[in-house]
Amino acid sequence: MATVLVIDDDPSLLRALRLGLKAGGHEVITADTGERGISQTALKSPDVVVLDMGLPDLDGLVVCQRIRQWSEVPIIVLSATGAEDRKIDSLNGGADDYVTKPFSMGELEARIRAVLRNRPTEPDEQTSPELSLGTLELDLVHHEVRLKGAKVNLTSKEFSVLAYLARYAGRTCTHQMILHAVWGTGYGDEAAYVHAYVHRLRQKLNDESGTLIQTTPGVGYSLQPQA
Repeated sequence: MATVLVIDDDPSLLRALRLGLKAGGHEVITADTGERGISQTALKSPDVVVLDMGLPDLDGLVVCQRIRQWSEVPIIVLSATGAEDRKIDSLNGGADDYVTKPFSMGELEARIRAVLRNRPTEPDEQTSPELSLGTLELDLVHHEVRLKGAKVNLTSKEFSVLAYLARYAGRTCTHQMILHAVWGTGYGDEAAYVHAYVHRLRQKLNDESGTLIQTTPGVGYSLQPQA
């Protein structure tokens, strides 16, 4: 069947899901924090991630978005709330499905089968969890950046902008593309947000001249790896 990674901090639920999914023929991996879940996704390459939204260290939506920076693994969100805005945020943030607690094991297994069935036969090209672009190195799992070996401290949003540009290094990313990827599909006309974050990145990366993050006037930005 499938290798399923369950990210949840409730020991009782983890135990129930482990037993239920194994009975259905699945291999089950578990993680009780968001950070461990992100690491396990990178290390174990599961077929499906079942992600609880109420984690002790990171919001489940943040975990989903961070995994989506480098992996297209199907993600099924578990949540105690059925609020429409939470569902929309989760699906816009990269989740493939949303299940409200309480749920039956039969329902969860059916949803796992559905996301696996909808997955392309030939998987999309995956981005490595670590990107090396000349003197610039990004660890997409641990959200760490190094320039010429020295660590660069970035906020979460700054990292997301840089990671998106790094995924498409050498290609121009439009303002709208960056906004959709980092802020969500509800954004598209707020180019000033992108300008502000690129300005901060250039300051922190000693790139005031714009040779690393280059501007395409009126269109967007491209990251050009430096030797």
